[in-house]
Amino acid sequence: MIGRNLTYAMLDSLGKEIVTGGYNDRAFPTEAELARQHDVSRSVTREAVKMLTAKGLLTARPRKGTTVQPSSCWNLFDPDVLRWLLERKFSLELLRQFSDLRIAIEPAAAALAAQAADADGLAAIAAGYDRMVAAEAGDDDPLEADIAFHIAILHASANPFYQQFRDVVTTALRTSIRFTNRFKGRTASLPQHHVVLSAIERRDAETAKAGMIELIAEVMALIADAERKG
Repeated sequence: MIGRNLTYAMLDSLGKEIVTGGYNDRAFPTEAELARQHDVSRSVTREAVKMLTAKGLLTARPRKGTTVQPSSCWNLFDPDVLRWLLERKFSLELLRQFSDLRIAIEPAAAALAAQAADADGLAAIAAGYDRMVAAEAGDDDPLEADIAFHIAILHASANPFYQQFRDVVTTALRTSIRFTNRFKGRTASLPQHHVVLSAIERRDAETAKAGMIELIAEVMALIADAERKG
């Protein structure tokens, strides 16, 4: 158990450093150097490096040693990689990429939820919205409430492929909501979210889809405006 904890601690430390650019201008250490730097055994080091390689962050080649992979090779759907991305310096480009992904996924999920959500799914979406109302009054966390609403819609779609986007959409929302709330100086729009909720409850797939598109399009417009202003 201790060795496993050491492995995960090393995995987290190295993964965060790679994703946040700590090795952009320097070579990745050898196994012996890593073991010495982190005061762990070679077996712990080897296992952590193996896990980072499986996530696409590292590659090992004969006579070249272990090197950091470009971000295009990273498994961006891996929960750890997504968590480390949140540690990076804020980037409008990353936010735009997340928003591009959201607008490809969430409107379709909202339409599916309107068609397929069961009673529990509808209740979870409504509960997410109620949390947003409470957050507006200062009785809940605005970020967590907004995330709960959107993730409930993914689950209510009754499609396991959409449900698998939970972690990436959560990370996208954490990045997006922090930006928009800071940029606009207020929390998420309750009326716009209620449009989506109401449409799903009425089984109106087209309105649910359009409402979700409008929610995300507002974010994308703010990003475009921020990019124009430099």
